[in-house]
Amino acid sequence: MTDHLGAAAQEQSRLDGNALAGPLRELFAVDVTVAAGRCAHCGQIGPVAGLLVYAQAPGLVARCPGCEEVVLRIVRGPDCAWLDLTGATSLRIPLAP
Repeated sequence: MTDHLGAAAQEQSRLDGNALAGPLRELFAVDVTVAAGRCAHCGQIGPVAGLLVYAQAPGLVARCPGCEEVVLRIVRGPDCAWLDLTGATSLRIPLAP
């Protein structure tokens, strides 16, 4: 009975993805090159600006300066863009207080 009530309360407090609009707009409106990223392969932490970027691909491929594994990829199409961050475990983005 308690689990059912807990699940019901959790479901009532759940929001859809539109609740992320404000926080994501704040994050993506800043210069992300100053953010500190952690490489998912070797764990090295460093600024996005310190990644090794290769432009001779369909888009931009950024590799870790420590282990040279792919950290992120950006592909720009005519009306949209793809951002692949599977090579990063986190980005710490500095924000104004």
